[in-house]
Amino acid sequence: MAGQLDELRRLVTAFRDARDWAQFHSLRKLIVSLNLEAGELLELTQWKSDTEIDALPADLHGREALEDECADVLMYLLLIADRAGIDLEAATRAKLVKNEAKYPVERFRGSSRKYDAAG
Repeated sequence: MAGQLDELRRLVTAFRDARDWAQFHSLRKLIVSLNLEAGELLELTQWKSDTEIDALPADLHGREALEDECADVLMYLLLIADRAGIDLEAATRAKLVKNEAKYPVERFRGSSRKYDAAG
């Protein structure tokens, strides 16, 4: 990881290490925790219309909740990457190359279909 992601990873792992929490952070437990936090992010949308969800960033409390849950998801993702030795920047760039091949602009612009769907 390079740049800002690497700095964030260092901050998150320093926070963890100061509390001696690495002992609780097996890869499985981190992946479970990431999904629990993603569920909390999803919970912000429960029973709301798209209009209400789109308004969350403009609402002081809604924005703070959205920021907190997004940060929790990112922190667990950084811990997973750290534990697994994944360079998130390089992995993301490589995945974009794969996605470019799967979803060429000329075939998928404006389409939500999956790459292996007929059409």
